[in-house]
Parts: sequence; structure tokens; C-alpha cells
Amino acid sequence: MPSRRAGRPFTTSYHTRFPEYISSRFPVPLSWGYALQRWFHNAGAGMMVATPSLAADLSARGFRNIYPWSRGIDLDLFHARSVRLFGEEKVFLYVGRVAVEKNIEAFLTIDVPGKKVVVGGGPQLDELRRKYADVIFTGPKYGEELADHFASADVFVFPSLTETFGNVMLEALASGVPVAAYPVTGPKDVLSTDVGAMDSDLEIAAKAALNLDREKCRAHAAKYSWENCVQQFVDNIVAAIGPAAARGAGR
Repeated sequence: MPSRRAGRPFTTSYHTRFPEYISSRFPVPLSWGYALQRWFHNAGAGMMVATPSLAADLSARGFRNIYPWSRGIDLDLFHARSVRLFGEEKVFLYVGRVAVEKNIEAFLTIDVPGKKVVVGGGPQLDELRRKYADVIFTGPKYGEELADHFASADVFVFPSLTETFGNVMLEALASGVPVAAYPVTGPKDVLSTDVGAMDSDLEIAAKAALNLDREKCRAHAAKYSWENCVQQFVDNIVAAIGPAAARGAGR
């Protein structure tokens, strides 16, 4: 690491559970992956994480100097719209990478009324298209087109068990769409009972989310502004490294 060799202090940010992702594909013990990540992140003056439950989990695994750093959402792009791309039936939506670590089949196998829509690309896309002919797979979408897909849904289903946050949940909430998820890191930090339904049975959560208030979803997402996100980042730099470094980070 150039900063370490030069004797310059630095911070890191923990975004992805790579040990779980690697272990889902190859026979690599989780402990090996976490040992490598611990070596990297503990070398810095501070490590930023998105949620309290992730901070607790990583602290228990030996990670040090942990600081909270939440996420921001583009509230101008993602908002409620008068659009129904998939008709008037209930729409249960997933948006994200189509890969085994996202646990998408947990969503595709539940019994819910209406249509299931998957937006995104990835290595599992062709396999799932063949296996679930009744599901609409749109491929990747971006910008206004992506925002229209969010706004066309009645429930956003977040089946992942390994996320560190899950920004797509904020995009859904900003679009006025309630979220169904498992009660794990990410959802249990981001969602409240007013805007999200969490259950160890994803089908129960998805059906319960249909009854949640769409206006409250938007209001909840508004708490995650980019201004708050930037200020939290600068505050962390001050705490971990000092005011001079923070002035550089804020440029």
C-alpha cells in the first residue's frame, strides 16, 4: 500500500462481504477472507462502515477503529411517478446484480399475487431466465428508465443475506415503494416497520409490505441526503486523521 509505505495516514471503507461472496463460489474458508480484509483495513487510521449491525459484526471479527458512514440517495431522480410499465397487476421488483450471492431465487420461488420483475445483469441471468419463464427479466436499466421501473413496483423485494447496506432499498423507498427483506444487516439498519416488512419467511414479508404507506417510504428515504453523507465522511476524517486531512477531503 503506497500510503503505508510513505508513512501517510489513511482511512478505508468496508463495502462488500468478499469472504462470503468467494465462499459461495469456491471452497475457501470464510476465516481466510476475513483475515486478508482485517490485514488491509486495520492498517489504516479508521475504517468506515454503513450500518451499526455491520460495525458490531466486524468488531467481533477483530476489525478496529470503526466509524459510521451512511449512504446518500438521488431524491431528484428517484421519486413517485404516474407510470405502470407492467400493467395494473401487483408488481414485486428486484433490482441489482443477478448473481448467486444475491440470493435471488429466494425471491423467485415465493408465491405472491401479480408479477415478478428482475432488473439487472450478471452471470446468473441466462440461467434464471430459462428456469423461471413466468418472471420478467429486463436486463440492466439506468437513469430515468431505471427510476420508471422502481416507480412501477408495488413492493421491492431485497432477498440478499450478505449486503453491507443495500442502496437499492433507498432508491425504492424514494420512489414510494415499500421493501420486503430478511431481518439481516442492511435491511434491519435501513428499514423501519412503517416502510419495510422483514421476516425470516420472505413470502410473508413480501405480502405484508403491500399494506405499507408509500408516502412514508418517500419521507424515510429523504433522511439519507448526500449532504448528510458528505458531512459524516468529513467528520470521520477529522476524528481518524485530523483537521488538516479533513480540509483536503472536503475539496
